[in-house]
Amino acid sequence: MKLVVPALEYLDAYADALRRGWSPDNVRLEVTAREELQKLAESPQSFILSLDDRAATGGPITLPDGSQVPRLPGYRRWLWDGEFCGSINFRWQPGTTELPPHCLGHIGYAVVPWKRGLGYATRALALLLPDARQEGLAYVELTTDLENLPSQKVITANGGVLVKQFTKEPVYGSVEALLFRIDL
Repeated sequence: MKLVVPALEYLDAYADALRRGWSPDNVRLEVTAREELQKLAESPQSFILSLDDRAATGGPITLPDGSQVPRLPGYRRWLWDGEFCGSINFRWQPGTTELPPHCLGHIGYAVVPWKRGLGYATRALALLLPDARQEGLAYVELTTDLENLPSQKVITANGGVLVKQFTKEPVYGSVEALLFRIDL
């Protein structure tokens, strides 16, 4: 498995995963899948370009309650083993390792259900960490729900240390979650 920069040559496989019920967003699942299918139908090239936004020019981010917040610089990579396997994204605030309260971590990932259990999320995270280091971050933070043991294993396999249990912002349902840190 390798990380690939999203490109037109992979787009059909990405769209197929969305149509099969997978979502790159673990919070706004079906809504994000529908939005992305609509965007790629309107302009495949623009959609691909929007996934690498290091200058945060893509407009605001919509939170689960419909409110909008400023976009952070970031980009997405796709997991590829000859087929589409999932995605991993990285976001940051220039000049600081801190994130705004509405942002649930520097890195998020989602593997398609038919490729889970193969170690792809663990490998994807390991492949992305050098990029975070190149952005000048001393560490990255990742969050996971209390019951998401597979994600917790992905994080700890990459050197993640539990920082604390916390309550997510009300926009995310005020549920308990775990915050991990990986020193770079």
